[in-house]
Amino acid sequence: MSSLPRPALAVIGGSGFYDFFDHDAVHVEVDTPYGAPSAPVAIGEVEGRAVAFLPRHGKQHEFAPHTLPYQANMWALRALGVRRVFAPCAVGSLRADWGPGTVAVPDQLVDRTSGRPQTYFDGGGVHVSFADPYCDDLRAAAVKSAGGLRVEDSGTMVVVAGPRFSTRAESRWFAAQGWDLVNMTGHPEAVLARELEMCYAAVALVTDLDAGLEEGAGVHAVDVFAEFKKNLGPFKELMRRAITAVDGTDTCERCQVHAGVSLPFELP
Repeated sequence: MSSLPRPALAVIGGSGFYDFFDHDAVHVEVDTPYGAPSAPVAIGEVEGRAVAFLPRHGKQHEFAPHTLPYQANMWALRALGVRRVFAPCAVGSLRADWGPGTVAVPDQLVDRTSGRPQTYFDGGGVHVSFADPYCDDLRAAAVKSAGGLRVEDSGTMVVVAGPRFSTRAESRWFAAQGWDLVNMTGHPEAVLARELEMCYAAVALVTDLDAGLEEGAGVHAVDVFAEFKKNLGPFKELMRRAITAVDGTDTCERCQVHAGVSLPFELP
C-alpha cells in the first residue's frame, strides 16, 4: 500500500450506490483488528484528488444494516489515510414537504438502534464529544454542491435498527418529535468516525415518504431502490462537486476530539 496515493477523502456508498469511479481505480484489501470491511476499498481520482470509495453494503449488497462491519469499515478508511468522509445514504422522509428526490444534509442524529458495536473504546475512560455529530466543513461543501438537486441544509436523522421499515405509529411518533429523516445505517458509522478523528457528513437522498405520512401500502424496498436508481447519476455528481469543494484534507479542529486524552491504543 505504500506506493498508492494517500486518499485523504472518502465516500461511503449506500443502498444502490455500489461504485463511484468510471475507470482506473485500484482496489485494496485491508485487514483490520475488526475483520474485513464490506468490500475492498477502491482508490481513484476526482479532479486530481486521491479519493477512497467503499460500498457500505458490499458490492452485491451482501450486508443488511444490522450486520454491517461498521468498525472494520471506518478503521480500514483511516488506515489508508482517510481523514474526511462523505456518507451518502437513502432515507425516508418524515416531512411531507421533503419528497422523493430531495437531498438533505442533516446536522443532528438520533440513535434508535440496539445491539450494534458502537465504539472502539471498551476501556480506558475515553469519552468523545458528539453534541454535533457531523462536520460543518463537509456539510457546507455538500450543500453548496447541489447542482440541479434540491438540497436542504439541516435536519435530524433518526436511525432505526432495520431491516424492517417503521410501523405507521413509529413513523408518526418520530415526526412528532420534530425529526425529519429515518435511516438504518447512520449509527454507529458517525460516532466511529468521530472516535477515529475523521470528519464525517451524511448526505441523504429521500427515496420515500415514511409510512406515517400517507395512507396506502407503506414503504416497499423495491420502490426505494427504484427511486434511488433514478437519482443516482445526479447524486454522484453532487458527491464529486462536494469533494472538489472541500478546503483542506486533514481533520478539522472540531473533529479532533482526543486532545489531551491518553488513548488505550494508537489510532491507525
